[in-house]
Formats: sequence, structure tokens, C-alpha cells
Amino acid sequence: MPFIAEILGQHIARLSREPSSVVDREMALKCMLDLVGTAIAGRNLPGPAAVRRTVSNIYGPGNASIWATGMSVSAGGALIANASAACALDLDDGNRLARGHAGACVIPTVLTLLPTCNASAADVYSAISVGYDVGVRVASAQMPATIRTRQTGRWAAVAAAAATGRLFRSNADEIARSLTISAVLAPNQLANGSSGYSRMTGNDVKEGIAWSCLLGLNAHYLGANGYTGPQDVFDHPDYYDRDAILSGLGRHSHLSGTYFKRYACCRYIHAALDAYFDLVEEHQIDECSIAGIEVETFSWALKLGNKTRPLTIVDIQYSLPYCMAIAVLEGRGALAPIEAELLGREDLSTLAEKVKVTINSDIDGLFPSETLARVTVDHTGGRSSSAIRGPLGDPQRPMSFDAIEDKFMKVTGRQLPYERQRAIIDGVLDFDADGGSGLLAALQ
Repeated sequence: MPFIAEILGQHIARLSREPSSVVDREMALKCMLDLVGTAIAGRNLPGPAAVRRTVSNIYGPGNASIWATGMSVSAGGALIANASAACALDLDDGNRLARGHAGACVIPTVLTLLPTCNASAADVYSAISVGYDVGVRVASAQMPATIRTRQTGRWAAVAAAAATGRLFRSNADEIARSLTISAVLAPNQLANGSSGYSRMTGNDVKEGIAWSCLLGLNAHYLGANGYTGPQDVFDHPDYYDRDAILSGLGRHSHLSGTYFKRYACCRYIHAALDAYFDLVEEHQIDECSIAGIEVETFSWALKLGNKTRPLTIVDIQYSLPYCMAIAVLEGRGALAPIEAELLGREDLSTLAEKVKVTINSDIDGLFPSETLARVTVDHTGGRSSSAIRGPLGDPQRPMSFDAIEDKFMKVTGRQLPYERQRAIIDGVLDFDADGGSGLLAALQ
């Protein structure tokens, strides 16, 4: 029986000879515009800014662009900078099956490396599709008893290696080697994130996505040059579920299961925010009349930092009570993107302390396939409750390309002039015609 890494390598190499589907093309374009906008909106946060100050010294000069900054460095330096910006605001896409964020890894990998290879638009769509697909398959196959952290960095390097192998049309053996190297050397994330032992989640390491991108790139070149990892890395049932990786391989891509985010915070919080806004609109609740809020949700939401007095923007991204307070006092627009002006607000902290988060057993039973919530508001007019619901942007409630475009315009409005915004959008729309040259030029 062949090793799983060998099967995946053969599958990815075979895709180089097959056209990408219309469905993959349309989703890839949405993912590109959404992720690029998220990265531009997050580029000046302290974490990405620190990365930009660091990369030239470590990774050296080059012609690869750090998006919308005017800076060019080596491919590795640009990749880690672009990926750091992409995940900084927690506005990037995700997948419920993986419980993580393929886009912040795959899109920077493909677009940063595109100028260095002779790839067509169809190659790009296929590379994005296979990067998301293989990443989600490996993520969903992890056995929680032995792979104890659920952070994206734990599997994103495999996604990056898969996408890079397809983009460069590597052969099956080279790709298989790069996948095994990526799986072994991926950051373990044992300390950080909602499943880590540290409770200090408001830091720039976050899920380790940017480092996994760089590792996937290194694994690609190492594998191409004969470097090896353990071929059986995915073949131990105590660590990976073989069926979860291989079921439907070649028949469908998990790219189609991508969700998009309207708010710059953890996806675990989005259903509660949408439920609150619907409730206020339905019952015409005045913010000044609100005495308290109860959020019924799933148990993993209680593992977030949930600070009522956050010290950083990242703290806010992982605080359900504080994000609810922002929703009440500042409205939907203040949540995309979240700005530093929201820190240190006594009125927000006072209201956040009145947000009660409880576990609903029915909701908890549907996690992680669904991230649902019900919100109840106590106000001077009485007590009003929402229905149990999931967030907009899920595959069951998808965002259209027009909605992604509207999000792009809003989140990059403070960063770019209108003409530059339109040039990036047009670059995505013209991708078939020019192979991405217009988009890459607009991102320089």
C-alpha cells in the first residue's frame, strides 16, 4: 500500500495536466481579493511592521514585493511579511472542517512566488485549490489525543508546500518529500492559541501561520533537491485518520468549504455578533437601554482570552465580551477593521463586564462543523432573544464577489486611495487575461 504522502504527491503532480474547474476559479478569485484586502488592512499593525523591519536583515535583498509598501526583498522575506499582515487582523478566510485559516498561508505563497515561475492563470487557480484542499484534509485528519494543538500553523506548512509544488509543476516524488518535511517541522504551537497552555493569546505569534508559509517554501526547495522526511508521517492512525485525508481526493476540493469574515475577530465570535445585530434591528433596541447581554455558544469560545480590558488589538480579536461591547456602542463598522482607538475605553470595558457567556449543549454538540450562537439582551423594554444562528460568510450563507469587493473597499479605505483600490480589484477581475500581472503591479 503506498504511503499517503506518495498518494498526495501523485495527485498534485497529476493536476498539472488537468484544467482547473469553473468553481475553483470563481472561489480562488474571491479568496485572492479577500485575502489581499485583509493583508493591506493589517500591514501597519505592530506585528507585521516588526516583521518588515526584520526580513531584510535575515532573508536578504530581492525583487519580491511586500504588498502595498513599496518594499522588495527576497521571496522568503516577502512571503513571511505578506502572510504576517494577512493574519494580523483575524479578517482572513477559514474552513470549519480544518478549524483554521488556509488562505493566509496559501494566497501569500502563490502570489508572492508567481513572478518567479512560468505559471498561467489556470495554474494559479489549481495551486490555490490544491493548497486549500490538502491543508484542510490534513488538518481535519489530526487526532486530538496525540496532536493536541488545533492552531493553523500545525498544518499550514503542508498546504503551502502543496500549493508551491503545483505552481512550479514539480514531480510527484519532489512534492511527496516536501509534504513530509513540512509535516515534521511545522511549529507545534503547544503554548499559543485557544488550545495552547498559555492564556496570553494577545500576541503576534498567534497561530504560527506566517512561519508555516516560510517552512512550506523551504520544504519545496529541499524536496526538489533530494532532502527527505519520513514517508510514513501521515500513515499512523493514532495521529492521522487516513480516510479523512484521502476520501474524495480528486473528486472535490475543500476550497469550496471556505468561509469569509465580516469582522476582524475570531470566527468563534461572529455568530454572536450577527445574532446581536439582527436582534437589535428586529426589536429596535436602543443601545442606551441595554443592561446586560447573554451569549449562548459552544465551549471552545470560553477558551479564548475574553479579556474585558484588552491591552492590544490581538487581545480584542480573542475577546467575545469586548467585541460585543464594540458592537453595541460603536456598531458594525468598528469591527472591520478594529482600530487601536478602541483600546483603553472604560465604557467598552464596563459593558463587556456585563456580557455573560454560557455553553448551550445543543450548540456545543454541532461544533466544530458549525459555530452557532444565541444572544439575549436585557433592556428597559424587557428581555429579547435571537434565534440560534451561524455567521454570514459560511458556505451555507455565502458572501458574493460583490460582497467581498465591498468588504475590500471598506477595510482598505484608510490605507489606499480609491484609484489604487480599483486597480487591485481590476487586477483580480482581469486575472484570466493577464495571468496576474495587473494585480501584482497594483500590489507593489
